[in-house]
Amino acid sequence: MTVGLALLLDLASRAPRCGASSVSAHSHGGLSAAAAAATAAAALSASGVPLSARHLFGFPGFTIAHCDAGAAAGLNDAPDLVNDLNNKIRDSIQYARKEYFQYPAKEYPLELKPLFSAFGLKNFSVTTLRSFLLYYLPLIQPKPQTDSDDDDDDLLHDAPEEKHVDLITPFHNSVKQIIRETSIVTTRRVLERIAVCHVSQRTAWKLLKDASKSARRKAARGMSTPEYTYCVARTTFRAHALGVAAAWVVQSIIEVYRCFIRKPSDDEESFDDMEKFRLFGRKIYGITIKSCFSLVLASIGAGIGALVHPRHGQWFGCALGDVAGPVVAIIIFEKMQLPL
Repeated sequence: MTVGLALLLDLASRAPRCGASSVSAHSHGGLSAAAAAATAAAALSASGVPLSARHLFGFPGFTIAHCDAGAAAGLNDAPDLVNDLNNKIRDSIQYARKEYFQYPAKEYPLELKPLFSAFGLKNFSVTTLRSFLLYYLPLIQPKPQTDSDDDDDDLLHDAPEEKHVDLITPFHNSVKQIIRETSIVTTRRVLERIAVCHVSQRTAWKLLKDASKSARRKAARGMSTPEYTYCVARTTFRAHALGVAAAWVVQSIIEVYRCFIRKPSDDEESFDDMEKFRLFGRKIYGITIKSCFSLVLASIGAGIGALVHPRHGQWFGCALGDVAGPVVAIIIFEKMQLPL
């Protein structure tokens, strides 16, 4: 009964009326149709139609309405407009698919290394060998012999006593260097995990990127020399930032121990609390300046070294700039007569 009432109202709304223009008639017709649909919906809601079956009658949710009043209102070309719209949508979809397959969306894979990777067999062996060679190689260097013109004078002089070679101090220094390097690598792994959790995926990917592999990929793109050098230097700056930050954190902790925790020996001067804070501030200032120089020179060295070889040249230039950074900082500040 309710549906029949709605259909009767719809048919009555389509009947022609005298003394009114076609546009007005159709506008009233649209209103009457809408009113009929609303009346039918209200009747359905008032009747005992269950909720699970109301969508069949267009209530509630999306209202289903059919109106053919547009044909007499000057919209005879509606099918053409719909076809044009469908063609434009289809062309847009095809263009988007073509662009996607030609230039796919860039992904940012995050590869976190193990937290204690510095204690692996290979890495720890290389660190230990490098540390011991650093402090024991100077001991085996031959001392230059002085030539004298008079052999008789050499016979008169007593043979110089051989000095005892201290092997304990280089061993202690080597152990300290091993602890320092492993602490820096472990601190960097912690900073990488913090970056992954607190920054965007794109930023974390740039901080964790392998700069050597990135330089090799950039070399295959056919960039110009200035653009290639700049891109490699920028990538190295981002990828090397966490390493420099980890070194800064470890060195700052060492200075905290030296200034506030360690007891001064007999040869060292004792300072009060204010002098300790001032000394600690100067140490942190010097560490920060040296770290900044290391990061900048490592990036520049990597950009220049990548011109020789995309991968090995980038790595060698980065390492060379990292080592030369503190030395250049000390020389510049001494020339400018600034404390460091």
